[in-house]
Amino acid sequence: RHDEALALERKIHASFATRGNSDENTIISGVNLCGSLQKLGRIDEAISFMSDELLPVARKLGVDHHLTLSLSQNLAKALMSSPKRTRENLRLNQQRGIDAIHPNSGDDMLAAEAMVQDVVQRRRRVFGPAHPDTRKVESNLSIIRGILARA
Repeated sequence: RHDEALALERKIHASFATRGNSDENTIISGVNLCGSLQKLGRIDEAISFMSDELLPVARKLGVDHHLTLSLSQNLAKALMSSPKRTRENLRLNQQRGIDAIHPNSGDDMLAAEAMVQDVVQRRRRVFGPAHPDTRKVESNLSIIRGILARA
């Protein structure tokens, strides 16, 4: 049944995508689609999709828009779940000089940390430190930093 639900979400997103990738309903359906991809373990597909969507959304809506921030948070969550997030990959790519924030570099935990730190700062500024979404993202940042410290 999960595959049927995913197919339906893809169809919904495709129908909204005819309005353009910066349409709010298109973005919301894309965030939902990515959540489903993550739940089904299709992490690389979710990362690829969100990486392609983030820049156009940020250009259209602005980097502080709640949907841009949500998309960034979801991309960071997917990066945290990526099998490429091992400390060995982090070390190897640092030695090779590969940019840590490039989603396909293998430095997924460092990329997630950088993205979530940025989202935390933006959420604090736009929504305030007491906002539930700000606190949630701060918690995610603590989790990421804990993982990196143990690696």
